[in-house]
Amino acid sequence: MSFSIAELEAREAELLAPFAQKSRDSQGRRHKEPEEGWRTRYQRDRDRIIHSRAFRRLEYKTQVFLNGTGDHLRTRLTHTIEVAAISHNIARALNLNEDLTEAISLAHDLGHAPFGHKGEDALNEIMADAGGFEHNRQSLRVVEFLEQKYPEFPGLNLSWEIREGLAKHQTTYDSSETMPSFEFASPCLEAQISNLADEVAYYSHDLDDGLESGLLSEEQLMKSVEIWAQAAHQARKTYPQAKKESRRYFIIRCIIDREVKDVVNTTEKNLADSKVQSADEVRRLSEPLVCYSDKLTRTNRELRDYLYHNLYYHPEVHQPNLRAVRNLKGLFNFYLNHPDQIGSQARLRSEADGLKRGVCDYIAGMTDRYVLAQVSELGLSSDTG
Repeated sequence: MSFSIAELEAREAELLAPFAQKSRDSQGRRHKEPEEGWRTRYQRDRDRIIHSRAFRRLEYKTQVFLNGTGDHLRTRLTHTIEVAAISHNIARALNLNEDLTEAISLAHDLGHAPFGHKGEDALNEIMADAGGFEHNRQSLRVVEFLEQKYPEFPGLNLSWEIREGLAKHQTTYDSSETMPSFEFASPCLEAQISNLADEVAYYSHDLDDGLESGLLSEEQLMKSVEIWAQAAHQARKTYPQAKKESRRYFIIRCIIDREVKDVVNTTEKNLADSKVQSADEVRRLSEPLVCYSDKLTRTNRELRDYLYHNLYYHPEVHQPNLRAVRNLKGLFNFYLNHPDQIGSQARLRSEADGLKRGVCDYIAGMTDRYVLAQVSELGLSSDTG
């Protein structure tokens, strides 16, 4: 038996925690649409994100290693899926809106530049005199303007709460800024979960990729990273005869389990102490309620610093990314001098927002391999090694 939207919304109101963001309490969409069928608005939003072009392009965008480096290494798409899975589990444990959390997580990197954070830094440098570039703001721009799937309106016309989550996405690596439409001090709990799930995913899975690539070693990690040493001790105790690959997988799993349990337990205590009774009460708080314990915050800082020094700036990761970014800058300058060469939608946006922003939109939406293909086709550089 199928359920109407009204019935689904009534079930949410009955089953979810009072401080959860319910579909029926949404601030709605920028462009009015009838809510119909057998999906809540956040389920529709999730599906719109998955079916967007920007989502599909994440398959060929860098997470840590340049796309195509290895078949088993994460891409921006696999990272996004892992964030959505972790956030879904945390939301369920806290009796929050799983659909909303999942939708925010699936959309959080739609605006990411080619070549990971190095590409983002390059675009921000180029755009310094024209509003800068930051991938969270760009994700919002993608869903509000740049996707062109519907005849009635630009963008995906997602619910306000999804866009709030993108505008206020913030992790150790990413920062957000106050935007006129999202002036609450904090986002809803579901968006806060997406923020933490992003960190849980890259802490653990960047470790996994670093080991897979051979740039990190378990011996180094045992000496230098407390959270790894503790999980490795647990793995040896539980499965003393495990082979290398399965042992490593179990260690990563233990790290994720510890992070998730810590977030859930810490957040439950914060919720009880705060006595919040609605999603808007959460928004009015100056600090997020979804967070790690102080102890795990310190432990994660050690892991973050280790990854920066031993993986993200390892010459085999850093140098190829820098070479790729030089190509990105060269392509940007070419388009500034030849605006007729950018895509038709980017040219239209240029008329409204200026040529530099139009070129920035065009390049930010590219995959790694498309940037390099364009550079080669235009004869701009052979520096792609």
